[in-house]
Amino acid sequence: MDGHMTQHTLAGWFDEFTRDDVSRVGGKNASLGELRQHLKTLGVNVPDGFALTTDAYRQFVAYNGIEAVLARELPHATTRLAEVGERIRAAFAAGTLPPALTETLTTYYRDLGQRIGHRNPPVAVRSSATAEDLPDASFAGQQESYLNITGEAELLSTVPRCFASLYTNRAIAYREHHGMAHATVALSVGIQQMVRSDVGAAGVAFTLDTETGFRSLVMITGAWGLGENVVKGTVNPDEWRVFTPLLNDDTLRPILDHSIGLKQIRMILGVDQKPLNIETSMSERARPCLNDDEVLQLARWCARIAQHYARPMDIEWAKDGLTGTLHIVQARPETVQSQGVVSAISTFSLEGSGTVLVSGVAVGQRIASGKVFVLESMRDAGRFEDGGILVARQTDPDWVPVMKRAAAIVTDTGGRTSHAAIVSRELGIAAIVGAGNATSVLGGHTVTVSCAEGHIGRVYEGVLPFREEHLDYSGLPATKTAIMLNVADPAMAMRWWRLPVGGIGLARIEFVIEHMAKAHPMALLHPERLSVEDQSAIATLTELHDTPAEFFVDRLSSGVAMIAASQWPDPVIVRFSDFKTNEYAGLLGGRVFEPHEENPMIGFRGASRYYDDRYREGFGLECQAIRRVREQMGLRNVIVMIPFCRTLEEADKVLAEMAQHGLVRGHEDLQVYVMAEIPSNVVLAREFGTRFDGFSIGSNDLTQLTLGVDRDNALLATLFDERNPAVLRLIEQLIADAHAVGCKVGICGQAPSDHPDFAEFLVRAGIDSISLNPDSVVPVVQRVATLEQLRSA
Repeated sequence: MDGHMTQHTLAGWFDEFTRDDVSRVGGKNASLGELRQHLKTLGVNVPDGFALTTDAYRQFVAYNGIEAVLARELPHATTRLAEVGERIRAAFAAGTLPPALTETLTTYYRDLGQRIGHRNPPVAVRSSATAEDLPDASFAGQQESYLNITGEAELLSTVPRCFASLYTNRAIAYREHHGMAHATVALSVGIQQMVRSDVGAAGVAFTLDTETGFRSLVMITGAWGLGENVVKGTVNPDEWRVFTPLLNDDTLRPILDHSIGLKQIRMILGVDQKPLNIETSMSERARPCLNDDEVLQLARWCARIAQHYARPMDIEWAKDGLTGTLHIVQARPETVQSQGVVSAISTFSLEGSGTVLVSGVAVGQRIASGKVFVLESMRDAGRFEDGGILVARQTDPDWVPVMKRAAAIVTDTGGRTSHAAIVSRELGIAAIVGAGNATSVLGGHTVTVSCAEGHIGRVYEGVLPFREEHLDYSGLPATKTAIMLNVADPAMAMRWWRLPVGGIGLARIEFVIEHMAKAHPMALLHPERLSVEDQSAIATLTELHDTPAEFFVDRLSSGVAMIAASQWPDPVIVRFSDFKTNEYAGLLGGRVFEPHEENPMIGFRGASRYYDDRYREGFGLECQAIRRVREQMGLRNVIVMIPFCRTLEEADKVLAEMAQHGLVRGHEDLQVYVMAEIPSNVVLAREFGTRFDGFSIGSNDLTQLTLGVDRDNALLATLFDERNPAVLRLIEQLIADAHAVGCKVGICGQAPSDHPDFAEFLVRAGIDSISLNPDSVVPVVQRVATLEQLRSA
């Protein structure tokens, strides 16, 4: 074999490979080749480089007689993993490169220097196994990478170490677990132009929501320095969610949500070029590692990659701190949420309450209870008992054997793309990452780990009862009556995106205000009126924003945007805040701004607040948030709704107030609905209908005010019934009069879920839509479809 043929067999440029070359260059390098060939022309930056083929690996193994070592040692891997791994790696380390391979390496390295204009180019030397980055199993993190390798001598000494990493203990154990014969796996080595993220930033992106599988999303996480801290979960990273259907419009900025992580440490390269963690400065912790333009650029690249592969992807990115340039350094298929077609959802809900010991980022939606085992390292693994709660500072691939035995996992550090998060999803167990002080707080406890309460996961003292239910929505019939959802929590809206509904009939922003903004809007606008203690709390809450008011708009717009995106392009009806005065008073700083009322249920609530000087400025912030969602993010499927609008004059005042803040009915297709929950809304339905585009019946308040029954009064509980003839007649009248003036009518109360006959009444009356809690969708759809079939027969 001549030298040219030998080199061609042993190596090739990334540009020469595609995803079909896994057997030649492994999953990672095949993916890099695919990216360089097909995505570079679409503007995606992928660093140049070359790969040693699996033939080079096999030549090295044969040249050094390593087959005999493998045959002798691997049969004992399950019983003596550490010894076997050490002996195999020692055999690789003692080996030498065959002359042909040495020549190939040096030739390609010199050519790479010429291609990028650098005599001794710094490179990253990465392993790429043939059983890695596959569509059904990631195998990520099983082998090693070596960074900022410079010069021929250093490169030649690094390649055998890369070959040896095919037999790290964790790689051996991973293949054993997946039933893969070791002899069928080979290793390619990628030599890639070094991206200096050690002085920049790096992270991971997924082209779906990692918790729910929602496909119209790119989720980006990142931190300062090399990306290993993000992958392993050593830091709590920055995080962004970007809505992909609107990314191609350069006039929009569809960043739905963002959070700034602590980023406590930064991985750099030490004087010996080995990775080294140093503490970040307070300034670095307080600011994001990417700006919005960079986030959008990354998201566009990720969306293009996913479109090219026609499947969700797990992507690594890096920002060169010397040039400021972004790069994609790896892309592999996502292997958890993208598996199979989901037509059923398992739901978990707590049925008890307890003391919260720690909280963090929820991974998945499960709940588990058990005894806590705090492990400082895998040396403590012998103490762990099956079904226990594994608590650790962080995890890496070496921890997988213990993680498989755990009922739940809690880590001090990490984000949604950390090792602990990814593996827990693969294993289908509850996990909370980034809990801060779990290892110091939870030791000795028996706890309940709950990931079923939205984005925040909580660890409760003791064993709490919980319920698991399975909702199968396969084969649901279509209905003429639109079936929509009632939601409040943005995380829950994302969770139910697969349900076959026609949008959201009621999005309650009170949850977003209470749990994401946390403070009374007027307290944020006028902190000078607060106590010193509340002023300090406001300052801490809003410290990462330019002003407290901007904090409120940011948090509210993010929450609304997540809800709107979950059903885009179907309509999402967002109700302006409808706290009662006692509920507003419970917000941070709220007591200063709220009057005491004997009966808040029929007091200073809803529309009456929006034009009143006591809340007008706060309503302005709500309007700003809606404008940001519709105009800057582009989610124009948002319809706004006015609650508790008592009179026509009040309607006119609220619409005028909205217009002052740039929300004009009809402008940019903005629709404005009104709640029909007061008898006056029904009596004057035609007049209200000239001012609004639709009605949404609030059956609880309508029943309360029609019958004169306090819905919270246990003494009158037997009288409270939405099916009372007086209430039914009002609903029939509303639907008829609203339709007469071209308005749609929906209902967002609980009654259709609770009472089959009430749902049937609504269909007979000609209701346009029925909005339900998610767990009621399946039975009500079946009921409505049956009734519609009977009526049409």
